[in-house]
Amino acid sequence: MAIWNRKTTPNPSPNDVSTNPSPSGKESGDPEVAIHAETTSHSLDPEPRWKVSKAGDGDVAMALFNSPAELHEPISPEEDARVKRKVDWMILPYLGVCYAFFYIDKTTLSYAAIFGIREDLNLQGAEYSWLSSIFYFGFLAWAFPTNFLMQRLPIGRYLGFNIFLWGAFLMLQAAAKNFEGLAALRAFAGAAEACSDPSFMLITSMWYKREEQPRAMGTWYLANGFGIALGGLLGFGIGNIDGALPSWKFEFLIIGALCCIWGTVMYIFLPDSPVTAKGLSMREKRVVVERLRGNQTGIENKHLKGYQVKEAFCDIKLYVFFLLGIVCNIPNGGISNFGTIIIKGFGFSTLVTTLMQIPYGAIIAISILICVFANEYVEKSGRQARSWFILLFLAPNIAGAFGLAFLDQNNQAGRLVSYYLTGPYNAAFVMVLSMSTANTAGHTKKVVTNAVLFLGYCTGNIAGPFFYLSSQAPRYELGIWSMIVSHLIEVCLILFLRFLLARENRRRDKIQSAMEGGLEGRDLDATAFGDLTDWENLNFRYIY
Repeated sequence: MAIWNRKTTPNPSPNDVSTNPSPSGKESGDPEVAIHAETTSHSLDPEPRWKVSKAGDGDVAMALFNSPAELHEPISPEEDARVKRKVDWMILPYLGVCYAFFYIDKTTLSYAAIFGIREDLNLQGAEYSWLSSIFYFGFLAWAFPTNFLMQRLPIGRYLGFNIFLWGAFLMLQAAAKNFEGLAALRAFAGAAEACSDPSFMLITSMWYKREEQPRAMGTWYLANGFGIALGGLLGFGIGNIDGALPSWKFEFLIIGALCCIWGTVMYIFLPDSPVTAKGLSMREKRVVVERLRGNQTGIENKHLKGYQVKEAFCDIKLYVFFLLGIVCNIPNGGISNFGTIIIKGFGFSTLVTTLMQIPYGAIIAISILICVFANEYVEKSGRQARSWFILLFLAPNIAGAFGLAFLDQNNQAGRLVSYYLTGPYNAAFVMVLSMSTANTAGHTKKVVTNAVLFLGYCTGNIAGPFFYLSSQAPRYELGIWSMIVSHLIEVCLILFLRFLLARENRRRDKIQSAMEGGLEGRDLDATAFGDLTDWENLNFRYIY
């Protein structure tokens, strides 16, 4: 018996699904027309029809096709590769640059700390930790509203608008006079950024096959490492500015202005979906959609479906991803805000400390590249490996955290290497994100699952800095142990999730093997773009 899935129903054969026409006589290819799919044993329609969700409407991709039969247009490997390259250039550079800015933003406060913001604003006690965390309170408060707006509005423009706002709030932080003013601005900046990672995940699932998603996510998450390295170079350059303002104010002004410029670029140029992308011909749009047929997750649906919201909260996967969001980001919340302080505690000068972050960023980038390409190579052989790669790239982090906890304070080289070993957890988190997008179907259900995962993300980033007690600087023993415990809990959660998903796949294989036609006779076309959830669609298989 399935642990969470008790609603999956057998998929009909091609002639078992009928579609009711609209009063205007339009066919089911129009996603704005209410489409009702029922299984009937007496259908006379020789063409296969779309099977759609209980809400009665399917995916926007259906606008490009009249029936599932049209999905089988011949596509040569050369054309497939050419369209994929075009999609890469249309999507990944925008997300990559944006993600670099996201991480630079998260470290601006860390650089501001070594440039004197704590002294200039007279921050006392835990106020610096609160400034680190309150950004995520804004993120947390706006997480669900922004995800639902993301579903209703053009996602490219909505993302660009929020990035512009986020840069504007970052610039305004240079004008803060005290803790209260800076805290309010950081909360607003967090709310503006709340759409970032969830929208990136949705965009990736809209344009890429499930087996391609780790590499695509790794490409834009790779900018995390470049962001750290670039942040170090910018910090070094800004620290050398001899101007009328303190260096920490230049940090906020320069990086905030760059974010505003990039938000405007994304608003203008980032496409909203494969169906409406101006840079693609009609043929190329159909090729993109055909490539995604095997995902069984669809592309996009603009209607909020209450039953999918309910289903998401009844699905144990949602709570596992929530907990993963927490334990993956307790270490991130601490390292991103206290990393420069930890390094400076090794005995480096302020400006040298900024440069020491460059190798850390390079290690993160290399780790992500190795992880996503190795995973893709293994998955091409038909093996399920994502959870194993998560565990593999957690191992250096656990070792590095133990090094920081136990190596002597005078062992500068050993402690610096240990700090650098905490970087590969970013590769593990990329794979966690890819497991979320690959294992959730139904657009509303995906939106809700992403939102809950990032509620956990916020919770972890809020909690992380509070383990770094000022009385324990610069070793921060409690903060380092919070990393160790979080990673060990993450190991247990990944193994539990792998067990659940593998068992459910076996259950579905057993059911469909007993049906007429067996596993080979499944009608994958009829369910590909019906906005069916992974519970509704027995053809869906989980990736672990």
